[in-house]
Amino acid sequence: MQNREQWGSKLGFILAASGSAVGIGNIWKFPHMAGQNGGAAFTLVYLLCILVVGLTIVIAELAIGRSTQLSPVGAFEKLAPKTNWKWVGFLGVASAFVILSFYGVVGGWILKYIFVSITGGFDSLSNDPEAAKSLFVTFTGSTWSPILFQVLFMALCVYVIVNGVKDGIESWSKIMMPIIIILLVVLAVRGLTLEGGIDGLKFLFLPRFEDLNASAIVLALGHSFFTLSLGMGTMITYGSYLNREQNLLNSALWVLALDTAIAMLAGVAIFTTVFALGADPAGGAGLIFFILPSVFPQLAYGSIWGTLFFSLLFMAALTSAISILEVVTAYFIDQKGWSRKKATIQFGVVITIVGVFCSLSLGGGVNITGYFGDTFHHFFGETFFDVMDNLSSKYMLPIGGMFTAIFILMKWSVPSFINEIGQTIIGKEKDASLVSVLCGTAAIVVGFIILNEIIAKVTGNAIIG
Repeated sequence: MQNREQWGSKLGFILAASGSAVGIGNIWKFPHMAGQNGGAAFTLVYLLCILVVGLTIVIAELAIGRSTQLSPVGAFEKLAPKTNWKWVGFLGVASAFVILSFYGVVGGWILKYIFVSITGGFDSLSNDPEAAKSLFVTFTGSTWSPILFQVLFMALCVYVIVNGVKDGIESWSKIMMPIIIILLVVLAVRGLTLEGGIDGLKFLFLPRFEDLNASAIVLALGHSFFTLSLGMGTMITYGSYLNREQNLLNSALWVLALDTAIAMLAGVAIFTTVFALGADPAGGAGLIFFILPSVFPQLAYGSIWGTLFFSLLFMAALTSAISILEVVTAYFIDQKGWSRKKATIQFGVVITIVGVFCSLSLGGGVNITGYFGDTFHHFFGETFFDVMDNLSSKYMLPIGGMFTAIFILMKWSVPSFINEIGQTIIGKEKDASLVSVLCGTAAIVVGFIILNEIIAKVTGNAIIG
């Protein structure tokens, strides 16, 4: 335990943890979600949710990690020996494995689009989202090109993790996070200078309470949980590299603030440009790969703006991906005694191979159905890629987060948790009551989200949404 790696500085940890939280979802999901569901009204509900659910579980995971100086499985095993709580840790490691298998594929897509933009490949797509969609479908449906870029993306992840916590994760986060913020500011300012860009701000920030229904509130609850990399053990693993002097509450608040600020900046950068040029303010992959490639050529120096955008998206994806790979790597270092190099390379390769099957399920040219049957491409009407995505985001992550909150209440004990935080907010006794309420609320809220998803899957009709 004496030789465990540590973060080199408070700033380094905050940037690394924020990098883990700031992923492509901040850029392609939250802004559209807010704009479509009440603008500032949705954002206010989201902020409330993130303070109640998100902050509670972030602090809980960091505290569990720092207290034990172990990754998820070992942490739960140490705090609750000879019990089944270690399976919450195993679920986190499994979640990280599943997520990175398809996340690496998306990272490869983004890397490909950087090259397309640099070489002027978007020039022929001006104001033609259908042509941009055709380009994307052709690329993702091919066999080797998506795999090549996926392998390049995963190789970068492995390179960073092999170099360790301080020289790898922290050093790269200190470089990439400031660049992400600077690029977003530059793109946001550019969008604000465009005629009609103000409509994008209205879409995002004008409160429209008439659009804020029960379904929107469930969306806010769900995103407040998923945006912070909770439930897969990332914050437990990162917390295990913290020293005793680090202020957990302060650090968690910084992570939440940076994550939210970057999501807002992304919204300004994207939607001022989209509205100024009369494009469809779609969300998700369609926004990134269909709409924006047809928007950038309409701007002066469009190739430059496109390259800057996909570069920041790439860095956001990479900072998240390295944190996910670290969860898997740390398990084999802590529990199996493997070297960092062995654990990272071996499981980086295994995850990449699983990711290849995710990529091929989208229509790769190799006739894999002859080997695996038609079910390889579609499980319950979904591709293998979508199955891995939905399994992790809708079930594995929230279950892990819910049981983390329950663990604080029922096993580790609230007083032990407060002692680990090392500071009081409103007095020890009142803090204990507050933590109990917050953990209980977080567990109930996340439990409801899981139940809602299960009912929707089984019956076709969710309770809400």
